[in-house]
Amino acid sequence: MFSKRMVFTIAGVFFFICCIILISVSSRHPDATEGAGSITIAFVSPLQEAVTGSINFVKDIWKYYFSLSSTAKENKNLKKSLVQAVEKNNQCIEIELSNQRLRKFLSFQSTGTIKTVSAEVIGKDPSPWFKTVIIDKGKADGIQKGFPIVVPEGIAGQVMSVSAHYAKVLLIIDRNSAVDALVQRSRARGIIRGRSAESCSLHYVLRKNDVRVGDEVVSSGIDGVYPKGLRIGYVSSVIRRNSGMFQAVNITPSADFEKLEEVLVIINSPGNAPENTIEKP
Repeated sequence: MFSKRMVFTIAGVFFFICCIILISVSSRHPDATEGAGSITIAFVSPLQEAVTGSINFVKDIWKYYFSLSSTAKENKNLKKSLVQAVEKNNQCIEIELSNQRLRKFLSFQSTGTIKTVSAEVIGKDPSPWFKTVIIDKGKADGIQKGFPIVVPEGIAGQVMSVSAHYAKVLLIIDRNSAVDALVQRSRARGIIRGRSAESCSLHYVLRKNDVRVGDEVVSSGIDGVYPKGLRIGYVSSVIRRNSGMFQAVNITPSADFEKLEEVLVIINSPGNAPENTIEKP
């Protein structure tokens, strides 16, 4: 009817209870039960020690579990706070960089009577053969085809097509771009054309003209598009051939077209008119 395990379990429990009763009686009447109490204590004490140790072990595990759980939760919260702090720091850095660019724009606008409209670059032509960008200003903002585009560092390009709220800009590094330019030091004239490789070349510079590496190149204003004196770049190399009328002059633009984010559209240039078109090569 009862299994051996159950019988031994019941007997063990009964024996344990009897031992507890004997210990209790011996504690009240030590003289009467001194011998039996000693024997009982000898048998029960190891059992009590084991039970107490087991209970303490379970308690320690329980406390350790809750400690780990609390630590894990705290660690998770700290990681979340760290991520939020990093995101906020990145936002602050972007705001500071944007403010620096805007301060340059304001400084550029305050240097003369040029009237401009600020715009943000929202797209770039992925093709390696064309160097164009899309800005978030259009006819509704007074932008028209042919308007020059500049940045504080210098000339960036020219509006080639425009819609109600957007415009496409042909950068001066595009092969289809052309800007009438002057070497500022020697006043040598030429035409800036793009090379589709983040650089330009100054064409039609006579061999007799003095052009040196490092010379600043600015807009001449003769083309009726760009105001006179705007920076274009500097001479990076000069090749004077033994024959021919012209020398080969390479130009490094002042503007960094890889980092073009905001631009200014000049809307009161003397040559600005609705019928203006971009000069073709």
